[in-house]
This record gives sequence, C-alpha cells and structure tokens, in this order.
Amino acid sequence: MLQEFKTFIMKGNVLDLAVGVIIGAAFGKIVDSMVNDLIMPVVGLVLGKVDFANLFITLGDGIFPTVAAAKAAGVPTFNYGIFINTLINFLILAFVIFMIVKTANKARRAQEPAPAPPARECPFCKSAIPDNATRCPHCTSQL
Repeated sequence: MLQEFKTFIMKGNVLDLAVGVIIGAAFGKIVDSMVNDLIMPVVGLVLGKVDFANLFITLGDGIFPTVAAAKAAGVPTFNYGIFINTLINFLILAFVIFMIVKTANKARRAQEPAPAPPARECPFCKSAIPDNATRCPHCTSQL
C-alpha cells in the first residue's frame, strides 16, 4: 500500500496540482495586497476619501469609528466595505487567471500540429489518400 501511495503522489497530475495550489495561494496574497494597498486607497480617494475597509453598520448599541473598535467592544457589525474589498479582489484575480488561461490556450493551439488534409478513398484499393492526390501512394493508380 505504501508503494501504491508513493506511485500516486509521484504522478505528474498530483504534483502539478500541488504546485498550482501553492502558487495560487501566493498569487492570491499578491492580488489581495494589490487591491487593499494600491487600488482601494486610490478608489477611496476618488470617491471622497472613503476607506472601504471601515464601511460598516453597527448591529448593536454605540457608535464606533472603525470595525476594529466595534469588534473590540464586542458589538456585531455588518461589514459591507470589507465585502466590497473582497469582491474587487476576486474580480481582479478572476480576470488575471482568465488572461493567463487565455494566453496558455493560445500558446497550446500554436504548438498543435496542423490538421491533416481531408482524405478520400482510393477507388481501386480503398486506402485513405489525401484529397488533392492525383496518384494513389498505395497502389499507384492514376486518380
């Protein structure tokens, strides 16, 4: 059973999946930082110095300047600003992954061999021959 498990783990698909998950997690952190540290401050500035991370509705008593202050006081909050940040993060990540897959598919199509020319059947030997052939390569009959 140990040998079977080793064989399973060493298969290319499992290793590719593991590498993809690790790189995807790291890439997700990069996109998260880009959204929270670069994009959202600019969007907030354009919209009148709004900090999306601190857009929330208090579901309990009291008024709090930040989500962290409300959580420290133990008051439940409806954090729609954090949701907006997460949604923008997802859309950017999905777009980047779409572009990567689109580029990879384009490169894969460029590497695929050209499709074989359409074939027809030789009327004499019934072998498949290219559609534009004038002589059968199998029986040498004139077509």
